[in-house]
Amino acid sequence: MRGAAMASIKKGVALMALCGLLGGVQAQAAPIPSNLRPVHVLNRLAFGPRPGDIERVKEIGVERYIQEQLHPESIPVPASLTSQLDALDTLRMTPVQLFIAYRPFQPGLKRAGTEAGATEQFKAARQRARIIMEQAAQARLMRAIEDPRQLQEVMVDFWFNHFNVFAGKGLDYLWTGAYEQEAIRPYAMGRFRDLLGATATHPAMLFYLDNWLNTGPGTPGARGKFEGLNENYARELMELHTLGVNGGYTQHDVTELARIFTGWGLINRGRARRTFMWRWMRGADAEGITTGNGFYFDPNRHDFGTKVFLGHTIEGSGMREGQEALDILARSPATAHHIAYELAQYFVADNPPPALVRRLAATFEESGGNIRAVLGTLFHSPEFWDQKYYANRFKTPYQFVISAVRATGVSPRNFRPLLGMMAQLGEPLYACQTPDGYKVTQDAWLNPDAMMRRLSFATALGTGHLPLAMPPPEEPDGAAPMPAVARGPAAMIDPPDPYQLAATIGNSFTHQTAATVRETQPQLRAALILGSPEFMMH
Repeated sequence: MRGAAMASIKKGVALMALCGLLGGVQAQAAPIPSNLRPVHVLNRLAFGPRPGDIERVKEIGVERYIQEQLHPESIPVPASLTSQLDALDTLRMTPVQLFIAYRPFQPGLKRAGTEAGATEQFKAARQRARIIMEQAAQARLMRAIEDPRQLQEVMVDFWFNHFNVFAGKGLDYLWTGAYEQEAIRPYAMGRFRDLLGATATHPAMLFYLDNWLNTGPGTPGARGKFEGLNENYARELMELHTLGVNGGYTQHDVTELARIFTGWGLINRGRARRTFMWRWMRGADAEGITTGNGFYFDPNRHDFGTKVFLGHTIEGSGMREGQEALDILARSPATAHHIAYELAQYFVADNPPPALVRRLAATFEESGGNIRAVLGTLFHSPEFWDQKYYANRFKTPYQFVISAVRATGVSPRNFRPLLGMMAQLGEPLYACQTPDGYKVTQDAWLNPDAMMRRLSFATALGTGHLPLAMPPPEEPDGAAPMPAVARGPAAMIDPPDPYQLAATIGNSFTHQTAATVRETQPQLRAALILGSPEFMMH
């Protein structure tokens, strides 16, 4: 099975997939047939169907399903999922607590005897801290695969990508999981202004885009690393998070916004001149500081001069200036258009219909940035239900891996093969280095090499050769290296039944794909389904 037959099937399906994806014919403009609507909402409002999902949507109706997903608090979370999440203790820790427990610069390092000794202690501390990102990734995948509040999970993926931070930058390996828990997840379907404020004040974002260093020149706190303006956050806040690249701002606005955000940094003990984080990094004692997310406004580093930002005069008043700037950005029509475009692109088409973008932007403005209201407009728009946009979006690596596991009905306990495949496909979780996040369009992900990798994953999952059933053994400190996987019969999953798998995803195959599946060996049919051109789309 692993020899010539497997190689032949991969080659054949790769060619079939590329031809089908690159040479597909768009449907004529018409509403999606009623029998396809349950599949459509499960592929857009969720990461694809699990066994029984299509039947349930048919039973309760598409509209009720949409309303349930728009109000996730109405959907009970299975006790089994809750108990597994509760076991991930680092998810309940604040950024300050995480730093104290896992900080790389421990008191006494300088007294370790030798530089080599200090280096070894530093490496050991970093290794011990790996559990933070492991648990964050495990929680994200667990929820995406098993949580019935699927739209909530889809929006977490959307907004984390929009407000991206890179876990590999400095101390962000400590805080990226907390960033998702505290700044993204609670606001994913609330008001955009609240989401904007939560990301702006979180240590992960402050550190990633260097705003914790942003200091007014000539202020009492301007010394050492805190020596002047840092425009990184101000620029990305307008270009990526709010107004968009063509949002009408100038370099003057970037500089003024950077001045407004001077002094926004990390927690300070006793209101000392230097931030407490800087003292931590020098090995200062942090005993007793165990609450809060770690944000601190330092007036000694703030530029209290008057600013003119986007035509608005903002008088020097301290931290309130930043809140006023965020208000201005959240209310801007340019921000409404930028967010509307990204949502329409994510949920409808790589090149979204302009009329839909305009209506979503209007709802955004009229509702004061109510994300749930904008999604309601989107899901009830004629464009969302236009047949030419049905199954027209190529899945990102994250969407492909999650939807494949969901379709099989597997509840993984070892997530490292899934994370490894996402990394192989170019979308490692929490590891996008640039602030613009991962692309969501077909041209970013569809290429022959990626298709072969997807087919290898589909083959392993479809034949039961992916070790998902048992977590890998832990090292004594509880942080096993990421490449490790549990192997052996107990670690494997049962191969999915191809007929059940086809029914789970709606039996939406072309005659060519259906014939290819029928003509191949029974033990390879599930792999063919998961590697088919139709499954690559949503």
